[in-house]
Amino acid sequence: MDHNKTRLWHALSLLKQYAGRLAQRPGFENVALSRQSIDGLLSEACKFCIRLHLALVLADDTRQIVRPCGDNMHLTAKSRKTLVIILVLVCVGCAALASRELDAQYGKAAVTNRAAPAGDDLLSDHYNKHVKPVIEARCVVCHACYDSPCQLNMASADGIERGAHKEKVYDGARLLAATPNRLFTDAFGSDAWRERGFFPVLNERQQSQQANTQASVLARTLLLKQQYPLPPGDILPKPFDFSLDRNQSCPTIEEFDHYAQNQPYAGMPYGLPGLSTAEHNALLDWLKHGAAMPQASTLPDAELAEVARLEQWLNADNLKMQLSARYIYEHLFTSQLYFSALHAAEHTPQFYNLVRSKTPPGKPVDVIASRRPFDDPGVSRVYYRLQPVHATIVNKTHQPYDINADLLAKWQQWFVDADYQVSELPGYQPEVAANPLTAFVQLPVNARYRFMLERAENTIMGYIKGPVCRGQVALNVINDHFWVYFVTPEMASAAEVEAFYLSQQDNLRLPAEKESTAAALSWVAFAKRQGNYLRARSDFLNSAFKDGKHLTTSGIWDGDGSNHNASLTVFRHFDNATVVKGLQGQAPKTAWVIDYALLERIHYLLVAGFDVYGNYGHQLMTRLYMDFLRMEGESNFLALLPPDTRRHEFKDWYQKSGTELTTFIEGDINPFHQPSGISYSTDNPKAELYQLLQQHLAKVQPQRYQPLNSKLAANSRALLAQLGKISGHGAAILPELTMIMLEPENGSTPELFTLIRNSAHYNVNSLFAEEQNRNPAQDNMTLVYGLLGSYPNAFWRVKEADLAKLVAQAEQVNSEQDYAKLMDNFGVRRTAADFWAFSDKVNQLFMHQHPVDSGWLDYNRLENR
Repeated sequence: MDHNKTRLWHALSLLKQYAGRLAQRPGFENVALSRQSIDGLLSEACKFCIRLHLALVLADDTRQIVRPCGDNMHLTAKSRKTLVIILVLVCVGCAALASRELDAQYGKAAVTNRAAPAGDDLLSDHYNKHVKPVIEARCVVCHACYDSPCQLNMASADGIERGAHKEKVYDGARLLAATPNRLFTDAFGSDAWRERGFFPVLNERQQSQQANTQASVLARTLLLKQQYPLPPGDILPKPFDFSLDRNQSCPTIEEFDHYAQNQPYAGMPYGLPGLSTAEHNALLDWLKHGAAMPQASTLPDAELAEVARLEQWLNADNLKMQLSARYIYEHLFTSQLYFSALHAAEHTPQFYNLVRSKTPPGKPVDVIASRRPFDDPGVSRVYYRLQPVHATIVNKTHQPYDINADLLAKWQQWFVDADYQVSELPGYQPEVAANPLTAFVQLPVNARYRFMLERAENTIMGYIKGPVCRGQVALNVINDHFWVYFVTPEMASAAEVEAFYLSQQDNLRLPAEKESTAAALSWVAFAKRQGNYLRARSDFLNSAFKDGKHLTTSGIWDGDGSNHNASLTVFRHFDNATVVKGLQGQAPKTAWVIDYALLERIHYLLVAGFDVYGNYGHQLMTRLYMDFLRMEGESNFLALLPPDTRRHEFKDWYQKSGTELTTFIEGDINPFHQPSGISYSTDNPKAELYQLLQQHLAKVQPQRYQPLNSKLAANSRALLAQLGKISGHGAAILPELTMIMLEPENGSTPELFTLIRNSAHYNVNSLFAEEQNRNPAQDNMTLVYGLLGSYPNAFWRVKEADLAKLVAQAEQVNSEQDYAKLMDNFGVRRTAADFWAFSDKVNQLFMHQHPVDSGWLDYNRLENR
C-alpha cells in the first residue's frame, strides 16, 4: 500500500470510529468530539477525500472505496450514512479554512472592492474589441439564460458580476416554489445578488494582479484548462458528463483547490478545446487588471424618439387603452421588440423588452418584479415601458418582434378604433388574471385573435423559446414534427362563437390560477372542466354545422393572402424544439388546427402562466393540461376528414395508449359527427387534405428554408435531398439536429444546412418512459437550407466534391460504429483541434445572413460520440 493509500486508510479509520460511535447514539445533537480529533479529521480528509472522489463514491456505496484498504473496513448502512454526513461537515470545514487563507493573502471579500466600470473610451473600446468577442464566442455559447451551468449567465456584464449559484433553476421535484432570480428583474447590483446566494466569479478581494487571478473563479477555470487540456482521443472518457440534468460542480473560490484536485479536466471551456494563446491572454490580462466592463451606452436620439412614441401610445389614460396595453404586454413580455425603420441592413438592431414599471414614460424604468406578467403589480397604475436589451443575443431565447408603421396601424384599428366599451378594468386575482377569456372579456375576440395571428410564429415561439421548453419531460407532450393551421378570424369572432366562449369561462380556467406552489391533485378538477368544455364544444359544432353547412378549407386562415404566419411547422429535438413559418418537410403524421380559444390557452398555460421557479405540482399540472390542448388541436384537424377516417387516424396517433385515453378516443368527449364539406376521391383522405391545404396556402409559403435556395450545382442539390429521405433505424441513429457546412467547389462562401431527425412515437401521451413509446422504424429526416434550431447535436463539414461520399455513408448508417466512421470522415467533434475556428465560421455566417433573428448557438447539447 503506497503512502497516499496509507494516509487515506488512516483518515477512514478515524471516520469509521466516529461513525461507529454516532451510530450507537439516538441522535447527533449530543455528540462531542475533541478539538484534536476534529483537527486530525480535517487535516486528513481535506487532503484526500475530495481528491480521490471519496465523497461521491460514499454517497453510492462506501465499500467500493474502502475495500482496497482492508476487509476490516466494512461499515453498516447506518454508519455509512453517518460517514457521509461527517464528510459533508469536513468539506464545509475545508472551505472555511480556505476562506481564512484567502483573507490572509488578499483581504476580506466585499463587492465594494471590485473595479469600477470602464469609464473612459479607451478601456471601453479595448473591452468591446478584444474581450467581449472572446466571452461571446467561447463562454456565452454555454453560459446564457436559465439553463446556464451554475446559473452563471455571461451574456451581459450584469450576469458576470452577479456570478454563480449552486442551486439549479430547473428542478421538477421541489415541493415549494423557489425564489425567482431573473437578471434585470428580481435584483440589481452585486450586493443584492450576494444576499440571494450568488457567489462571485471575479475577484472581490484586494485588487492586485495576483489577487485578480488567484481569487477569481473565472481566472482559475481558465488556468486549469491550460494546465489540463482535453485528454487525447476523439471521444471524451466517461467522467465527462454532458447530460442535461447532470450533477453540477459549482465551486466558490474557497472551494476551488479541491475542485481542481478532484476534477482536473473541468477547466473552462468545459468538454471543449481550450482557448488559443491570444484569446487566453486577452481574458487573463483583462482579469488581471480588474475585469472592468463598460456601462451600457446611451441610445441614439432616433431610438429614443421611437421608444417615447410607443410608450406614449401604450400608456394612454382611457380604460380602453389601459386594458389593451395590458393584453399586449402579457403576450409580448418574452419578445425582443425592435424598430425596423431604424434597422440598417446587415446589422443587428437595438432590441427592447416590454416591461411593467411603477414609473411613467419620461422617468427611469422601475421594473415590477412579479413571477408572472398578470400577477398583482402592487401599484394603483401600471406603466408599460421599453427596457433596452444590452445582453448578447442568443438564439435559444431570441424572439425578435418588429414594431413598424403597418403593425401600429393595425393595433390602432383593432384595439382603439373598434366599437366597444370598457366599463372597468379587471382585477389581478389569480382566478381572473390567469384566465384570458375572463380577464379580457371586454376586448373584442377579433382584436385578440388578430393580434396573435399577425405574428403567429412569435405567439407559438413563446412556448418554444420560453423557459417551459426545456427538458425531455417538458417536451414529450408534442410530436417531433407537425404542421399548424389556424381557423379564420371571421369564424372565430362570429357573434355565436363569442357567445359560446363567454358561456365556457369556468370550464376554460387554467392551472396557473393555483400559482407557483400547487398541489398535483388539483389536476383532477381541471381535467374534468376540460372534458366538460370539449363536450360542450362538440355540441356547439354539431349544431352549427348542419343543414348543409360543413367544415371546409375555407375555414382555414390564408394569411389574408400575404401573411406567412398562416401556417407553421414545429420540430421537437427531444429536449428542445423549434417553430418556423410555412409547411416544412414531408407530410407529418399529425397536424393541428388552432382556433382563438386554443391559441389563447396555449399562451397562458405555457408562457404567461408558467413559472420556471414553480414547484413540482405547478410543473406537472402544466405538462398534463397540455395533453388536452394538443388533442384539441389535433381533433380540429381531424374534423376536416370523413368521420370514419377521423376515428382511424386518431387511434393510429395514439397506439398503445393507456386506459385514460379510451373514452376520448371512442368519442365520449369528442363526439363531432358531422360530415366533412370536402369531397375526397382517394383512399388516403389525409394526404388529400394536406394537398388541398397546401394549395389553399400556396401564396403565403415562405421559401427561406427550401434547399432550392442553394447556389450549388443541381446534382449537388439532388444529392443533398437524399439526406432528407433517410428513414427507419438508420435515421434513429443519426443526431436530433445536425448542422452542416458545405464548401462549394468554386471557392465561394460556404453554405449551411440543417438535418433534423423526426423521432416517431406510438403516442405522446405518457409522462415518463418515453423510450417505451418510441417507434424507430418510422423515424425520418428533414433537410432544410440554413440553420434551424438553437442547440446543435453535431456538426458536419463537407467539400462539394465529397458530397456523394457523405450521402452514401449517411445512407448506410445502421449502427453506432457506422456513425462513428461517418464522424471520423466528416464530423467536427467537440474535441476537434479546429472546433472553435469552425464554430466561429458557422456563427458568423448565420448572423451575417440573418442579423435580426439569429443569435449565438448553444453547445450544451453537443454529443460526445
